[in-house]
Amino acid sequence: MKFVKSSLCLALLSGLSFNAIADVDVYGKANVTVQSSDDGEGSFTEIKSNASRFGLKGSEKITDGLEAVYKFEFQVDVTDADSKGDDDNISARNQYVGLKGAFGQVVIGRNDTALKQSQGKLDLFNDLEGDIKNVFKGENRLGNSVSYSSNSYEGFKVLATFIAEDDVDADNGYSMAVTYGDVALKKSAVYASIAADSEVNGYDVVRASIQGKVEGFTLGAMYQTQEKVDGSAEADGYLLNAAYSMGNNTFKVQYQDMDFDDSDDKSAISVGLDHKLNKNIKVFGFYSSFDMDNNVDQDYVGLGMEYKF
Repeated sequence: MKFVKSSLCLALLSGLSFNAIADVDVYGKANVTVQSSDDGEGSFTEIKSNASRFGLKGSEKITDGLEAVYKFEFQVDVTDADSKGDDDNISARNQYVGLKGAFGQVVIGRNDTALKQSQGKLDLFNDLEGDIKNVFKGENRLGNSVSYSSNSYEGFKVLATFIAEDDVDADNGYSMAVTYGDVALKKSAVYASIAADSEVNGYDVVRASIQGKVEGFTLGAMYQTQEKVDGSAEADGYLLNAAYSMGNNTFKVQYQDMDFDDSDDKSAISVGLDHKLNKNIKVFGFYSSFDMDNNVDQDYVGLGMEYKF
């Protein structure tokens, strides 16, 4: 989406009546790092915008027990766009409209798949170089989709995604998950899930995840099997991580490993430190290293700041 087109959309939104926008929740975050990156061809310095974003979301009551919901979220690259707006510095994230009630929530549009949602907050280096999407398949946010999320029953929830084929030569995709607990680990000491993709973005995936708190530590683990829909590129792998908070500081480490049948194995280790300045602002540092069997190794060192609003 071009910046000019996005600006036009925002201008149209701003033209809505006060009553229509009074309950809109405007939110977002800016996450920027200065880092030294070595992609195997040499080291260089870069400034990166790590999935910085802004969004609008809200709901409107229809009847007792039924309401309409919506979300329009955009990713903003705050580092690469030039002064003329020629770069695609704004792109779509989750954007949908739907209904919410005693049955749960159903939304139509672009959304994270059930399998992607099932990881909760397991990924300690989400949006950075050590993001699990760089090792594991299944981190999909897709359009042409219908997403369902049940209400919680004794801590259990069901998630489901249907992705329309949208082409005569394509196949419909399906993503399912069952979760237990609170992803923020505030209402429960453990969060766990099991999920599967069938013909989603070219892959079949099965994933099991768990995260919990033990004596001041937050520990997480994930196991996954994956293969292309034609049966090739079979692989299985796991993730282990730990975080420990001391005052305003959080120390964290994460290891990922994926073994392929064709020996094109891939592993990654990341270590980091977050320091909270207040509830919404933190500064952080990280180091991530990737070991590729059939490709060049990669190393990243970065310092950054995140501001949520």
